[in-house]
Amino acid sequence: MRRLRNWLIVLGSGVVLIVTGGTLGFIWIEHYPPFDAFYMTLITISTVGYAEIHPLSFHGRIFNSFLIFFGVTMMLLAVGGMTQVIIALELTQYFGKRRTRKMINKLQDHIIVCGFGRVGRGAARELQRAGVPFLIVDKSEDRVEWAMRDGMLGVLADATDDETLKQAGVLRAKGLIATLQSDADNLFMILSAKGLKPTLQISARVNSEQSEKKMRQAGADHVFAPYDMTGNRMAQAMLKPHVFQFIDFTTKSMGLDVGIEQFSVPVSSGYASKSLIEAQLRKGLGVIVLAIRKSDGQMQFNPPAEAEINAGDFLIVMGEAANLRKLEKLLAEVRA
Repeated sequence: MRRLRNWLIVLGSGVVLIVTGGTLGFIWIEHYPPFDAFYMTLITISTVGYAEIHPLSFHGRIFNSFLIFFGVTMMLLAVGGMTQVIIALELTQYFGKRRTRKMINKLQDHIIVCGFGRVGRGAARELQRAGVPFLIVDKSEDRVEWAMRDGMLGVLADATDDETLKQAGVLRAKGLIATLQSDADNLFMILSAKGLKPTLQISARVNSEQSEKKMRQAGADHVFAPYDMTGNRMAQAMLKPHVFQFIDFTTKSMGLDVGIEQFSVPVSSGYASKSLIEAQLRKGLGVIVLAIRKSDGQMQFNPPAEAEINAGDFLIVMGEAANLRKLEKLLAEVRA
């Protein structure tokens, strides 16, 4: 798209330059009035075959010969370029939409990111880093092109429309991230999404504190106020710099392959009904169990070695990425 746009700009600039040069040439050489000079240039480069407005002198004919050669060439290039742009745009839109539709139809348990502003871009990059399937929905053509240049799947549409959410595969989606510009748009979209799929997990951004309660009432599972969070983190960086550095270390990896993950314990897992000391997670895999979220919703922070792992629990663990992947596979293994 950008290449075609640049080519069109070059051709348009060339035509303007030829017309301007021809007009000035006829004014200087033949002393034509400005409008007559412009008209003479126009009928010359367009090859309409009209007669000369005023008889040309020898030098005027020489100048007109060069104008015919370069002007007609530029006009042919311009017409050809316009035709190419129109055909390319039509083909690109047709095949692009068709390919995008096929890719969206294949998505399963994906995340729909509505809005590709600063917050939406941050969420999308984290999902991309984690290898989670997701889809960008934004009504700004520039933002959708930006997302696709970054290797993301994006569609140009209004996320507040029910039909858009259906086409984005909301019925097959795992969650939705609402980062539209206004709280009203986010609220309306949450109501629409929850109406289509009540079990959909939704994270929403709010600009004002008054909107947070309304977002939760509408069905948002997680609500974030970026400005409040940024202010809190800036204060923590001053008050507790080492704690702040540790949080950045665990959430951004700080150049190391370390992260925090959550893993569910299936009923068939060999680790179900075992204690942490029996599982030997820290000694065997080098991962640290930070907390256990029990199946009843209770969060057990810094569990003791005697804490039991039950089916339906979630383990919140920290460690190197390779060890975390090993743990995920071990938890999924069926009990012998």
